[in-house]
Amino acid sequence: MTRTHVEAEIATQPSTWRQAAALLPEVAGLLPRPGERVAVVGCGTSWFMAMAYAGLREAAGQGETDAFTASEVPTGRRYDRVVAITRSGTTTEVLRLLAAVEAPTVAITGVPEEQVKDVADKIIGLPFADEESVVQTRFATTTLALLRAHLGHDLETLAVDAERALDADIAPHLSAGQISFVGQGWTIGLAQEAALKTREAAQFWAEAHPAMDYRHGPISIAEPGREVWSFGEAPDGLREQVTATGARFVTSELDPMAQLVLAQRVAVGLALGRGLDPDRPRHLTRAVELPD
Repeated sequence: MTRTHVEAEIATQPSTWRQAAALLPEVAGLLPRPGERVAVVGCGTSWFMAMAYAGLREAAGQGETDAFTASEVPTGRRYDRVVAITRSGTTTEVLRLLAAVEAPTVAITGVPEEQVKDVADKIIGLPFADEESVVQTRFATTTLALLRAHLGHDLETLAVDAERALDADIAPHLSAGQISFVGQGWTIGLAQEAALKTREAAQFWAEAHPAMDYRHGPISIAEPGREVWSFGEAPDGLREQVTATGARFVTSELDPMAQLVLAQRVAVGLALGRGLDPDRPRHLTRAVELPD
């Protein structure tokens, strides 16, 4: 049976993460320096990667880092650098923002020859991570891998974890009637992305919440046949509270970014099980390009 584009792209992530590590020496000077006040922007999946990076950079003591969806960047705030993430290089909100901001800008894109080159001060191209599928997988995680490498993370360890995620059995997840993804700190962005993947690819009911906040209402939908999936370490007592509802509590010793690879595979598995084309979700296009 022929694999979909997205299945093939998911499977290449250990390789593209290693390529990102090899690229870092060439582009490190374009990325935020310690102490800079930085805004990281994107739309959809790219925004969630921005959230993850912002959490990691602040936790590393590298400087104040805000993450915004590109259409909602507050006016009047001053930044030392703006980092934009755009797979296509044509996303309207990102282009408009880059053309308007006064701070130095760098765009990370899968298509460096596209329109983004005309509005960003600097470009970091990841064409080896670009995708045929409308659904983003490897471009997003490869961008985050590059940014994590710049923060000093060992990408080889992450790539090995991703290989383990590619070999893991996803069958137990495919019978779930609903999944709530939760995270803390930087993994909140990953939880949001996992939920988006399952909604996009499979039209599946998935939610995402900060793990501590999950008990403040969302836990009310937990019940037998549903899952609560924790990216990274869960808050004390959450496993027990979820288990008491009859829902299945899911976590892993894998790096949370490798857990996202597993969630991507679950999203595609759910889509195929429903007879859907995960490469071409309904109502979606590869990039949102709006009229002037």
